[in-house]
Amino acid sequence: MLSPSPAPSRAPSYAAVLRTRHASRTFGSALLGRLSYGMVSLSLMLAVKDTTSSYSVAGTVMALFGATSVFLSPARAALIDRYGPRRALPPMAGVYAALLGALAYATWRPGTSSLLLGALAVTAGACTPPLGPVMRTLWTTLVPERELLQRAYSLDGVAEELLFVTGPLMVGVVIGFAVPAAGVAISAALVLVGTLALVSSPVVRDVGTRPSAAKAVAPRGAPRTQRLLGVVGLRHAAVVAGAVGLCLGALDLLVVAFTEQHHRGAAVAWVMAALSAGSAVGGLAHGAVSWRASNRMGLPVPAAGLGLAMAVAGLSPDVYVLVAAVAAAGVFVAPALTTAYLAADESVGEGSRTQAGAWVNTAVNAGSSLGTALVGPLVDRLSPAACFAVAALPALLCAAVVARGAVGRSRR
Repeated sequence: MLSPSPAPSRAPSYAAVLRTRHASRTFGSALLGRLSYGMVSLSLMLAVKDTTSSYSVAGTVMALFGATSVFLSPARAALIDRYGPRRALPPMAGVYAALLGALAYATWRPGTSSLLLGALAVTAGACTPPLGPVMRTLWTTLVPERELLQRAYSLDGVAEELLFVTGPLMVGVVIGFAVPAAGVAISAALVLVGTLALVSSPVVRDVGTRPSAAKAVAPRGAPRTQRLLGVVGLRHAAVVAGAVGLCLGALDLLVVAFTEQHHRGAAVAWVMAALSAGSAVGGLAHGAVSWRASNRMGLPVPAAGLGLAMAVAGLSPDVYVLVAAVAAAGVFVAPALTTAYLAADESVGEGSRTQAGAWVNTAVNAGSSLGTALVGPLVDRLSPAACFAVAALPALLCAAVVARGAVGRSRR
């Protein structure tokens, strides 16, 4: 079903993506702002723990921050689609940065009220600028050709993966010479500077609002969210992304349990680094190939690969084999998410692309949180192999359902 197409004599490369006019400037600005997201979670958790001396409060504040950030993402993306990034992003980023600054100030010294921290966290999470979905929408303007757009999305996905590795490392450097609240303040500065640089790009000035396109995706009179989720291609993309998130959320906890069971707790970092490395390699390799099948038809393949690799990882006899197995699982992560974003983008009208990307992004993050919550009670009751198999099941089931739906529609 999914096979490489014959390579053209001059196949587009990742360098060709970055050489596209305004691409490097726009992408670099977006990455600068998105680096904030790689730093803020760890910085805020450590800062809240320091000021309250309570892990429970820190966990609650982070849960509130994450919940409003994730579940209100489609609503914020709808504002981008309606008013355009140049009008909607600056006030959103300004309020978000100001609230992070308030959190940094509140956590700089001990004794801040947990209720105040919770209120600031909820409000800040609600204002998080959707820089990832916006950048993926801008890629469709910068590089409209299908093959070049696939490479752009792969590059974007790999870069985002690396940001979430680099961000915690930067936090580690910051807390070496300052309080954790400094990391929150730096996160605020990064998102504000990156967003302002992004909206100053010439390509952003050319992106306006297209309400007619947004209305074309579903029957007249239906609520906009219902219209979007009624699009089969977007639903399939969100389902696959949610399954990938479930696997990744479960994997975080399962790796900790596995390494502790084998008395190698310090190896957690190496296992997770192997996952990121595998994802980066898989994403770059997937983007470099010109696939014959459409993105919708290709959705189930990397999801099924991830599920199978997860199940095999549970059979690892020691940590060294687990590192290799998790790296192999990682190879399918970036291709699955890249394909999901591309399929979502292709399924909706031009005026709804940011919202479509936000729904996929929300599905990943919600799936990750749900995966961690669901697998936790199983760790003490089942063997590691059984836990890994259970965690792999959502990806395999979703791949089967999406594949059946895609094949069924192609026969009509």
